Amino acid sequence: MLHSMTTEPEQQIGVGTRDAFQRLWTPHRMAYIQGENKPTGPGAEDGCPFCSIPAKSDEDGLVIARGQSVYAVLNLYPYNGGHLMVVPYRHVADYTDLDAAETAELAEFTKRAMVALRAASGAHGFNIGMNQGAVAGAGIAAHLHQHVVPRWGGDTNFMPVVGHTKVLPQLLADTRKMLADAWPATV
Repeated sequence: MLHSMTTEPEQQIGVGTRDAFQRLWTPHRMAYIQGENKPTGPGAEDGCPFCSIPAKSDEDGLVIARGQSVYAVLNLYPYNGGHLMVVPYRHVADYTDLDAAETAELAEFTKRAMVALRAASGAHGFNIGMNQGAVAGAGIAAHLHQHVVPRWGGDTNFMPVVGHTKVLPQLLADTRKMLADAWPATV
């Protein structure tokens, strides 16, 4: 149907408020916002995903590498492509709860993660850290995990600044395979 030339855009019922493309739709984030797969309590038996991941295949659990005390796994809700976490098998909440072997292997796996991310993606730098407790930003405060987030010069473009979102151009399964193939035996 042809319309006469007007300066007013045609109204469409049901499409939401006009916002001049200032909103980006990221429906996959709704699972995180609604708390999908979040533990119901502080115990390992309360649905802790970090306790259930080791029982899955590497592909299904997005596990990159397994050690004696810790494992490396991709973050389901990454800050950047390749964002992974080093997680102790044992369900502990605080860094001071780790024993000496767990602390040493967590540090070793963090180093291996950096080597793998540099080899697989050419990462220029990293944000590495732990959020201890819900008040410090831990999404799953009951089970310790260390984030390893690769960074590149210029990776903070207009998307996170204007769109308040990140664009990840690769499927998590493909990222997992790429990093698992690049994971070093030692550093």
